[in-house]
Amino acid sequence: MWRSGLRQRVKELLMILPPCSFLPPSPSPSQRFAFTKKPLLGLANASLCSPGTMSTATNLDGIFKQKQVLRSKVRKSLKSMDPSLRSQEDDAIQSLVLEAPWFKSSQRLCAYITCSALREVDTSKLLSQILQNPTKDGSVENAKKLYVPRVEDKNSHMRMLNISSMDDLIANSMDILEPAPVDQHGNAREDVMQANDPVDLFLLPGLAFDKSGRRLGRGGGYYDTFLRKYQELAEERDWRQPLLVALSYSLQIIDDGAIPVTLNDLPVDVLVSPAGVIPISQAALNRMQI
Repeated sequence: MWRSGLRQRVKELLMILPPCSFLPPSPSPSQRFAFTKKPLLGLANASLCSPGTMSTATNLDGIFKQKQVLRSKVRKSLKSMDPSLRSQEDDAIQSLVLEAPWFKSSQRLCAYITCSALREVDTSKLLSQILQNPTKDGSVENAKKLYVPRVEDKNSHMRMLNISSMDDLIANSMDILEPAPVDQHGNAREDVMQANDPVDLFLLPGLAFDKSGRRLGRGGGYYDTFLRKYQELAEERDWRQPLLVALSYSLQIIDDGAIPVTLNDLPVDVLVSPAGVIPISQAALNRMQI
């Protein structure tokens, strides 16, 4: 466990430190959000050749410690959450998503499979709606295509594979449901990174969020790594960037700025909680009007 954490910390350190140059880093898809224009704890312009390298490493170490403290706090809150309240909030969040214009208009989605042991917001109703084929009116015109995560190793490598039914899922070694790499006919499942058409939105889990779009994951880096690769793919193919939608219980939303971040941490476009839908990026505001 500690070796995996060390590898992740080294990986993020390398990602936030640019080459030995004082030129600013080139813009990435994640920098399209207004709040990312603010300096992220003074790390954005750090250089391996600068005198402040040791200071930067110290700051990074402090960020990881802050994240761990925050994760521990949120996990305890989730563990003590009343089951009836959890169920009510699950229903409220899923209803809000189902009625959202950006969900109704979407054709291809990536979504996580809820793991009760991780106390994530339930997605069962959403997945049922997405997998509904044909649609209620008997047509397939508005049917949606779904991709769900499959973890490949302990080095933040995750794929998103297409499924057509919940029966396509199997439990992994951690007892988390994920798609088998091949279907019942022995054919490889479609990988979203090899798909011919773009994904419209991602439904994302997390431990904590704020209303400026910051997201605290569980520390593995799987989603941030995958999302960055997909954003780069969308940019290369001149596709519209997918909408990143986070699902959150009320207690998971904390004060703005309280979540420490590095340049490896991608912000979300939309935050959905029982209190409502919070559009964060301009892309979210545009799609709210669809």
